[in-house]
Amino acid sequence: MELRHLRYFVAVADAGSLTVAAEQTLHTSQPSLSRQIRDLEQEIGAQLMIRSAQGIELTPAGKAFLDHARMALVQAEAAKEAALRAAQPGQPTFALGFLSGAEIGLLPEVDRVLRGEFPDIDIRLSSDYSPALAKALLRRKLDAAFMRPEEHMGDLATRRVRTDPLLFVLPSDHPLASQAAIAPDEILNETFYFPSKAAPAVRRVVLDYFKRTGIDLKPDREVHNVVHAISMITSTRAIMLLPAYTKRYLPESITTRPVQGEVPTLDLVIAYHKANTSPILKLLLAKAGKLAGASS
Repeated sequence: MELRHLRYFVAVADAGSLTVAAEQTLHTSQPSLSRQIRDLEQEIGAQLMIRSAQGIELTPAGKAFLDHARMALVQAEAAKEAALRAAQPGQPTFALGFLSGAEIGLLPEVDRVLRGEFPDIDIRLSSDYSPALAKALLRRKLDAAFMRPEEHMGDLATRRVRTDPLLFVLPSDHPLASQAAIAPDEILNETFYFPSKAAPAVRRVVLDYFKRTGIDLKPDREVHNVVHAISMITSTRAIMLLPAYTKRYLPESITTRPVQGEVPTLDLVIAYHKANTSPILKLLLAKAGKLAGASS
């Protein structure tokens, strides 16, 4: 059994389809992928999935195998990262992730803090959605990440950096923009967009907020990121609830107004793997309070 067999099996299980996994994830042919799965099943001695016109369904054996396959892949990635770091003992390295956009306020202070103690440090940066950052932390590809809390963090721990209020974001010449604050019931007859599942933490907060306020909104569309939000708000004169830090990106044609009454909020945290004993990580966690002031 080879690691590629495990990667293929997990990809198919996640996609729910041999064809989708072959074309969109693994970039191989569907017949070749089917053959690899059959080889894996033959080696294990049990059928792992049932094929049908609607896709695939894991058998009880397949469900039991899936968790172990995921863990094996995570451990393989961790072993690779450990080897790479051991091969460069002379220069401390730290792989740091950011929720896209959070770098603007945080990175200069993070860089100052880390280089003050480790002047020769090699900081390897990446920027992505929170779910992707969480996966990279679990696979030990990142040492730490500034991100939103995810629902299922597994072996990850977090420390809060700051709490972001959510604001109404709308066209600058919208009638509601003349108000000092906007009450949630004032948008009932307006075009309103929700964050998509690509930003699950923001989406949860927005959905929970309207549920608590007793407002039943049916969003006209969903948007995937700040750039998409700017485009859709500008072109359709829509309104959204977004974290306050997004104000940094907005053109003059778009403005923000605070929420009247209860204000929905969303934490930004430093997330890291519980098994990570890096002294660089310990320093970063110790300075979390200063980072909060610098990023607000």
